Amino acid sequence: MNASELLANTLSADSATRQEAATRLENASRENYPAYMVMLASELANESGNPVVRNAAGLALKNAFSARDSSRQSHYSARWLALDGDTKNKVKHEVLLTLGSASAKIGSVAAQVVSAIAAVELPVNQWHELVEILLGFVNKQDNDNLRIATLQAIGYICEAIKPEVLTARANEILTAVIHGARPAEPSQEVRLAAVNALYNSLEFVRENFDREGERNYIMQVVCEATQSSSVPTQVAAFECLVRIMSLYYDKMGFYMERALFGLTVMGMNHPEEAVALQAVEFWSTVCEEEIDLQIEAAEAQEYGEQPEHESKFFAKTALNEIIPVLLNLLTKQEEDADEEEWNVAMAAGTCLSLLAQAVQDAVVPSVIPFIESHIKLPDWHKREAAVMAFGSILDGPDPEVLRALVVQALPLLIEMMRDESVNVKDTTAWTLGRICDLMINVVDPQVHLHPLITVLVVSLDEQARIVTNCCWALNCLSDQLSMIVDEDVTPATSPLSPYYEGITSALLRVTEKPSNESNFRTAAYEALTSFVSRSATDSLQTVWTILGTILARMEHLLSVQNQLLGVDDRQNWSELQSNLCSVLISVIRKVGPEIQPRADRIMTLILQLIATVGKQSTVLEDAFLVVGSLAATLEQAFTPYINAFLPYLYPALKAHEDTQLCTVAVGLIGDISRALGENSAQYANAFMSVLLENLQSAVLNRNVKIPILACFGDIAMAIGPAYEPYLDTAMGVLRQAGQLQPNPLDLDLLDYVNQLREGILDAYVGIVTGFKDTPKTQLLLPHVPSMLELIQRTLHDEDRTELGAKSAIGLLGDLADTFPHGQIKDLLLADWIQAQLRAKSRLSPDAKKTLRWAREMIKRATQ
Repeated sequence: MNASELLANTLSADSATRQEAATRLENASRENYPAYMVMLASELANESGNPVVRNAAGLALKNAFSARDSSRQSHYSARWLALDGDTKNKVKHEVLLTLGSASAKIGSVAAQVVSAIAAVELPVNQWHELVEILLGFVNKQDNDNLRIATLQAIGYICEAIKPEVLTARANEILTAVIHGARPAEPSQEVRLAAVNALYNSLEFVRENFDREGERNYIMQVVCEATQSSSVPTQVAAFECLVRIMSLYYDKMGFYMERALFGLTVMGMNHPEEAVALQAVEFWSTVCEEEIDLQIEAAEAQEYGEQPEHESKFFAKTALNEIIPVLLNLLTKQEEDADEEEWNVAMAAGTCLSLLAQAVQDAVVPSVIPFIESHIKLPDWHKREAAVMAFGSILDGPDPEVLRALVVQALPLLIEMMRDESVNVKDTTAWTLGRICDLMINVVDPQVHLHPLITVLVVSLDEQARIVTNCCWALNCLSDQLSMIVDEDVTPATSPLSPYYEGITSALLRVTEKPSNESNFRTAAYEALTSFVSRSATDSLQTVWTILGTILARMEHLLSVQNQLLGVDDRQNWSELQSNLCSVLISVIRKVGPEIQPRADRIMTLILQLIATVGKQSTVLEDAFLVVGSLAATLEQAFTPYINAFLPYLYPALKAHEDTQLCTVAVGLIGDISRALGENSAQYANAFMSVLLENLQSAVLNRNVKIPILACFGDIAMAIGPAYEPYLDTAMGVLRQAGQLQPNPLDLDLLDYVNQLREGILDAYVGIVTGFKDTPKTQLLLPHVPSMLELIQRTLHDEDRTELGAKSAIGLLGDLADTFPHGQIKDLLLADWIQAQLRAKSRLSPDAKKTLRWAREMIKRATQ
């Protein structure tokens, strides 16, 4: 079979043919990688070839360069970079040639391949001539297809590669892109491609945006593009404005006043929905930026500092212009609109909600007249818009400003749950949920609770989307009306106690329904979980009844597992088991050690479930979480189940390709160790071995390694001095991990290093606590310097997290408390520690409390 046939077969309707073709291609790439790459490039560039085959060749070629998995990506990059120069040049020549294909679709595929090669080569200083070549292509006025595909390639490259790699060529790239985006460009397709490329390049042209003249020109070109005769170009231009606002908010004052207010309001009124959606998104972005700036200002004020950035209050300035437009868009609903399909009415509701958070009290007088004048109109569009507007402004304004309005509206909203319109009932249920979530103090248990609960429970027989919102409203009611202040203390009663049995019975009936349209069944299980966890003592008998129902359902599902026919049946089965596990966890945590008489039945079911589902199922994670909850609750009484469970735990720990499952399994080691305490020493050797093996895995996601390190501390704290055989190894691993330094330009790495340090500090705290006040405390002395080194590195890092700072200070205090007789006096008297104890740094009240305690411990240990 030749290459064309093979590629065509990868798109066959027959799955066996597709699979065979994919396998043969994979084998070809392994057996003769250079020839494979040249073959794909030649097929892509073959202008007389079948477009379907060429497209398949291009996608296969792109996939040979890029992978979602980081380890596979590293392998692909190394494989390509190791190729001889002639082969690489042949492939690149063919792909660049294809940018000018007579088929625009094939040119677009070639653009993706160019970007994929660039993403591998440019960061290692190869293919220097690429930008020059692409800029030359952009200027080929006689070939629009070439210019379009080249602009697409530039956009993809800007999107795929870190800005610093391209900074040196930013001016040239920007010039080429802006040139194509001007109104003078005769081809609307070229102009669209240029505006899209500009969108992708916005982040790395930061220096250009800093220069006023260049910024003015960029903004002029984008604003002019919003007025293009081409709707796709208008949409792309508004998308650019959204991203510009997100990236360069602080530089937008001049342009908002001169152009953007008017352009975006006009855009929101545009007859084309795609344009209106982006114009609304622009104001949603403005509000999101200003909400973040509010939070930043509040934090700065708390610490007596000036915020780094200040709000320009664009939303408040434009309030009178944009509120009427948003309210009008709320009335543009379609009766049978797909819930999954974003439309202007949904976008306007979201924007109004963000606007309320951004401008707070100022939104109320602008919206209330609309609500009052529309809420009783015959047209359901107007009634639904009024209710949506009311629900949207509940978060942001001072609750006292809204109190009287909500008190007045609540009886009417309860009555509107009987409205003839499904849409009105759906939005009303959502609004009642918002009131329960945000304004619970307005709900008078003596006046409102009975009619509110009645209408929500009755509506559980309505259409799926209404049921979903009613379940959510009941969930919020449970969470907010709960009398629980301390999770470990159950109150004697609650305002919901008289309704508890009726509500939970109704929710259980909802969960019996076979479908899960609009996620209503999942929402019912979530509400049930809340009612269990928030139940008062006088409702515990109903909790036991719920437990019986849940266990019976799990048993039934296990009995029918062999009867499942298709993928949908299996997915539905798995989803139900996950929901049942969630409720079960909630019951176990609620009733505490009293669960022990049911523990045999629970563990038997869970072990059957684990054995049934196989390690690929997400249900496995939920089942493991049940085991973790049971272990934490039963503590020593969990011992009889350990040996039956461990054969399932170890394979999960070794499932390195399954990040989530492996993370949950690591957490279970901590749960079991804490539950059994000193009795877990017999399992410590196996636990430590598998954890150390996981740390050495090249496949395991790096984020799983953080809880692994923290788990060292859980084991040490549980078994105390019996941790001695593992101490030096664990401390060596922790010291090495703690030396990783963040790159300020790599936000992902920055976040990872912060989380890594938190995990290491947790491990150190656990180990120190395990050895403290024991005859083997002295074993820690050689490791104190490396612990202090990490504390210093953490506290001196400007990008540290609040939790990291508190953990570091806490460990400092723990070390001083562990060695109170001067054993580490010289180390504790180090200048940096004394300076840290005196510093007036930005710390939360909780961290300041820890600092005061640490200061006392150090004072005692250095006297």
